[in-house]
Amino acid sequence: MPATGQCLCGAVTYTADGVDTHIHGCHCSMCRRWSGGPGLAAAVDSVTFNGPESIGRYQSSAWAERGFCKQCGTNLFYHLKEADRYIMWLGTFDNQTPFELAGEIYIDEKPASYAFAGDHPRLTGEEFMKSLQPT
Repeated sequence: MPATGQCLCGAVTYTADGVDTHIHGCHCSMCRRWSGGPGLAAAVDSVTFNGPESIGRYQSSAWAERGFCKQCGTNLFYHLKEADRYIMWLGTFDNQTPFELAGEIYIDEKPASYAFAGDHPRLTGEEFMKSLQPT
């Protein structure tokens, strides 16, 4: 079932297929600086954007870029360029009901000012990066 979403002003809308409803909270310094708090996002198999001329892209590392609406500034996605994989910001989905927090990453960078409740995996940055490598 496809999921839809948009930025705050509606200049960018999207339809995503293959949405993973098990989201992760990212506490890395880049996500926190970019969003003003932890990053909450969902991986999708594919996404189609309407209003692509309103999407700004910022290359935040050698392998990824972050997308935002040029009109209202809404953070839209994290894009792994080589894999062409989009991770959509949770707050942009029209229906956020099916999502649940499945884990946290970069827990070693999390400031003491907040904490997520629940029993789920919490990985340091090193543990997370190691989990991405083939075994």
